[in-house]
Amino acid sequence: MNAIDRLQNIVRHSLWDRHKLSVLGRLFHGLTPQSADTEPNLMEVHLLQNRLNIFVPDIITRLSSLVFGKVSFTEDEEYRAFQFKLLCIIAMTSWLLCLLFIVSASLGVNAMESNHLYPAVAFTMATFVLWLLLRGEPRRYLVVAWSYETLFLAVYIWVLFLVPNDELRVLFAVVNVAVVYILLGQYPGLTITLASVVGLPIANHFLKAPYSPNALASLLIGLAYFGVLFYAYSDRSISHFHRMREYNETLQHLAMRDWLTGVYNARAYYAECDRLIRLAARQGIPFAVLFVDLDHFKEINDKYGHAAGDTVLKAVAECLEAGMRDSDLLGRVGGEEFSVFLFGAQLQSAFEMAERLRALIEALMPEVGSGQRLKISASIGIAESGEGRQSMESLEHIADQAMYLAKQAGRNRVCCIAAGKRE
Repeated sequence: MNAIDRLQNIVRHSLWDRHKLSVLGRLFHGLTPQSADTEPNLMEVHLLQNRLNIFVPDIITRLSSLVFGKVSFTEDEEYRAFQFKLLCIIAMTSWLLCLLFIVSASLGVNAMESNHLYPAVAFTMATFVLWLLLRGEPRRYLVVAWSYETLFLAVYIWVLFLVPNDELRVLFAVVNVAVVYILLGQYPGLTITLASVVGLPIANHFLKAPYSPNALASLLIGLAYFGVLFYAYSDRSISHFHRMREYNETLQHLAMRDWLTGVYNARAYYAECDRLIRLAARQGIPFAVLFVDLDHFKEINDKYGHAAGDTVLKAVAECLEAGMRDSDLLGRVGGEEFSVFLFGAQLQSAFEMAERLRALIEALMPEVGSGQRLKISASIGIAESGEGRQSMESLEHIADQAMYLAKQAGRNRVCCIAAGKRE
């Protein structure tokens, strides 16, 4: 459930509470119930919900733009998006909290020694700059992440040796382990964990107020525990995101492919054709469409059964794919109908391609069981791009008409309707 749904549920459950409704009503321009002892007007409820539906997403969008900048990620970059947004939040939170400590120290609320104040000021300014550099620039993620970690370690080492009055400063070492595992990965996280476990006992000998053996032991055990925990967490998280990406790719493939032949289904084929048509229009590239219809296919189903018909369709799809160029698209757009989009093809080259595919289908002779082979053929219609022919709908309509001309002319042939004439 997202934030909007939760807010709407809160509103629905609180509509019978007169005080809450009154407060919300004042917030949203005076929408208040008629009286304290009557039920809320349904029109007021709907108006309030509509304003929430507009107001809340707008606030979330503005806050997101403020923190992260204008960024976008593809579906297979979900984990990268998570890391980027987390680093933005950590960097922004770091300078805000440090700024709060500095302000409280200047007001005398929280006394800070100069050895503690100066690195806090430097850390605040540096993390603010890193946050500004990262906003809206995901390509800078690794540079900013390593810069933040280096800065964090430098400040921690400074505070460890020069601010002995802060007994809990070692907590930064524990928190840092988790941050490094999530932002930089398993191996940097493991390296930082081992360096902290080995380095802290050595550094403890040089501290003005060294930790007791028991305190040091507890700290090292906690660091080791955190290291193992976040190593397993990062491993499972990355594995989870990879599996989800693979599942999404599999689902997308299934959604785009015809279940029988494996070529594009009609929806995916037309969507991809529309994309290529827009590209061709921008670059001034010609294109053409072939409409392929198998001859007497119903008779094959009636005489040999639907299993034989399925075999023929799969064989024809494989034949068409083998005879096409890598830049061409193939889709099954009907029962025995296929469509081929020829990117960069003019009428003559489209006609040659169509004739080649027709001959390949005629020579196919697929086996439909018991060693029996069928002679099949196809009628193909062609439509080329041109004035008034820049949409897939218009092109396929013309190609379909040309295919019917081929049927009328005796089948097993190629026909096209050029601009102003038939061929």
